[in-house]
This record gives sequence, C-alpha cells and structure tokens, in this order.
Amino acid sequence: MAKIMIIRHAEKPLDGGIERAVSLDGFHAKHELTVRGWQRAAALVGFFAPVHPMPEGHPIAPPQTIFASAANIASPSLRAQRTIEPLALKLGVTVVTDHAEFEETELAAAALAAASPALIVWHHHAIPALARRITASAIDIPPIWPDDRFDLVWVLDRAEPGGAWKFVQVAQQLFAQDRDEFA
Repeated sequence: MAKIMIIRHAEKPLDGGIERAVSLDGFHAKHELTVRGWQRAAALVGFFAPVHPMPEGHPIAPPQTIFASAANIASPSLRAQRTIEPLALKLGVTVVTDHAEFEETELAAAALAAASPALIVWHHHAIPALARRITASAIDIPPIWPDDRFDLVWVLDRAEPGGAWKFVQVAQQLFAQDRDEFA
C-alpha cells in the first residue's frame, strides 16, 4: 500500500497581519513560524502519532518517512522543517530535506520510492502540483491550497503498486478556530 500525506507548514505571519515569526528561543526571525505555528507543530505529534491506535481504515497513519523542504537562497524558509521536528523526534524518524521548493518533481519521485506511509511538509502554493506529480494526474485534486489554511491534510492512497490513487482531505481540527470544511 502507498500512502502519502501532505500538509502545509504551520502558521507564518500573514501579509498585513500583526503576528511575527519567532525562533524557538522567542526572538524575531523572519523565516520561522508564529507562536500559533509552534503550537500547531507540537499538536501535530498527537495527530499523526496518537497514544491509542487509529481505527482500521483511518486516512491518517503515523509516517515512516518524513520529507520537509530544504532551506536555500531561493527559498530560505525553515517553516516546513520546524513544523515537523517535534513529530520526527517523537517517532525517531530522520526528516529528509534533500529537496527545496521548486524541486517538486524530484520530491514526488523520492516520496513514491520511500517507505509508506510518508508525510510531506511543503509550501502551500506548490502542493497541488506536487500531488499531481505523485499521482501522475490520474485523479482530481483541488487546483489550489487556500492561502489561509494551515489545518488540512491531503491524503493520497493506493491499495497496490500501480493501482488507482484515491484522494481525501482531512481537517486537523487541532484548535478551536480550525475549520472542518474544505473550501
């Protein structure tokens, strides 16, 4: 079975907003998460690795492989890595940061070759194209990831190698303001 779960990095300052990005030690740092983002990163541990096993057939599963975008000169954001560090630590999984934003084709190939289930933490504007690359555009995938959503999981699933892909969205619902709809 192949299962690839994709999330956007946790909260960052929104254009025109008053929140600031901060480093883990609380200092302003442009390419980091907001306080809410750090809270989401911590809450994702219980979401992806709950104390009690998830019921059979649940779309979310503890990942065996975790990918996060690498920071580089073209895209210096550390948000994807910071979002997933607490979960990776809990699971004892090394985060693969071999690919940076704009290297979605290479990432798709790596995810397809990785141990399943895999989790990818990426930049929202590139997630639809990444999902289409993974599934070879064989299924309908939303054309955009909404700018204001940090609380979704896109799950790509197939029962057997070479089989048909299924797509489902899951609402994280980790905080009171997280939404349960997908529009």
